[in-house]
Amino acid sequence: MDDTQLNSKDIGARLKAHRLGRGLTPEELAVRLNISRAALYRAEKGEIAKIDMLSAIASELHVSLPSLMGVGIEYVDNALSFFERMRQIEEDCDQIIGLFSPISYLLTTEHYDTILKDVLYEVVQGAGGQDVDAILSILKQRKERFATRRPLLASIISDADIRKFLKEGLEGASELPAEIREQRRKMALLEVRHIVEMLRAPGIGVQIGVAREPIPSTSFQIVRQGGRSVLTISPFRLGHNPNIRVGVGLITSAPEALDLHEGIADRLWATSLKGHEAAEYIEELIAREGLSVT
Repeated sequence: MDDTQLNSKDIGARLKAHRLGRGLTPEELAVRLNISRAALYRAEKGEIAKIDMLSAIASELHVSLPSLMGVGIEYVDNALSFFERMRQIEEDCDQIIGLFSPISYLLTTEHYDTILKDVLYEVVQGAGGQDVDAILSILKQRKERFATRRPLLASIISDADIRKFLKEGLEGASELPAEIREQRRKMALLEVRHIVEMLRAPGIGVQIGVAREPIPSTSFQIVRQGGRSVLTISPFRLGHNPNIRVGVGLITSAPEALDLHEGIADRLWATSLKGHEAAEYIEELIAREGLSVT
């Protein structure tokens, strides 16, 4: 596949992600653009013959033309579009380097998904439930694709985030009944024990490092496929105090941005605990919290 084909395919993928983020069906967007459903389908496959059509699509989706074309930095102003873009970027990748709290979603258990659904509904507080369902569907697709394809994955996690996760669990609302808070803490304990198991016996291609120094406040992920790398910087969180409502995600292949974030990842990885040493350290954190599943 040559660069022109690849760029066209990426433009179509961005178009679909932004359409989903605006809550529009293909039929609805086609009507607004005064084109056929088939023409929109071809556009989302990357078959866009005229720049005028692309400009019209960008205007209707309230996204800049450069962002839709992937020129410089792609800005994504909602969680649904952002996670769809992550799914697209990860789909055929060879390697993922991630800094997410408390761990890369791709390595979480099915039980985490069950609790996450309740937590995200707490976040939106009755408004935006449709987006929650769509986000959860995209996340499920990401996890299933990762389990099938098994790209190399290096996940850097923060000991401070693990401590907070153990202490408070997942919370989508500030005033939860004591019983639910305790359930969430027990879920967090099960998830952290899963991390310990992966540290002691990692799956093929999976590496986890536990950073004990301060880490950036925003999550980021570097995805590599062949000779191409893409950086995603996320304000949206799926861990402690999740955020799917406010923020602007950034996606870029700019060399300077990639070099700077690769430097951060390299430094954190070099000083992180790994393997059995990291597992024992996290078990000490569990013991300090005095948690047990009964």
